[in-house]
Amino acid sequence: MTPYSLAFYVDVVATGTLLGVGPAGSPDQVTRALGPDLAENSFGNHSLCRDYGLVEFSWDRARADQPWSGNHFTLQVHRLACRDRTLVNEELRARYGRFASRLRFEKLRRLLERRGVPLLEIPEIPANAPYFRTFWQPDSQVAVSTIGTHGEYSTPDNLKVGDVYSIHAPMTAEEVECRKGQAGQHQGGPGRATHRGLAG
Repeated sequence: MTPYSLAFYVDVVATGTLLGVGPAGSPDQVTRALGPDLAENSFGNHSLCRDYGLVEFSWDRARADQPWSGNHFTLQVHRLACRDRTLVNEELRARYGRFASRLRFEKLRRLLERRGVPLLEIPEIPANAPYFRTFWQPDSQVAVSTIGTHGEYSTPDNLKVGDVYSIHAPMTAEEVECRKGQAGQHQGGPGRATHRGLAG
């Protein structure tokens, strides 16, 4: 049996869903799975983000009279290092138990490999390299971001090299090819990291 929160992360990466809800799930579906305890941010009538602490879901739509369309979800794993027990809501704790303050990537990778779920390293966004590394699961289209090396103002002080920073879905094959193209075109040394979610 996979212990504690590790089972949660393995399930998310292997399936591309969270408690059975994928990135395309509606706001109502997500609330039924994760409960009503959330912070909501909207940007006009066209973009919506719901923050459940560890988990964020985002939606968008072209017009205000249209239903929301699921865009992506992110597990902000780095937030757990703050040791705030309220970050993990009751629904997740009831299903998976205790959540550790940090998630080691190699431990997650080994558990996934036992299930026949490989993680492939893909090029990092040039502005984020070498501080972050990204690994991709092509079948579930899930990306796992890890700390590659420490950088002042670029990576959290309370995470170690090899810790998971976040887990994001979906990352499509087209996005991966775009990253490969960016990596091939990028010249010069690394700049300051602008990792999406770093301020989250």
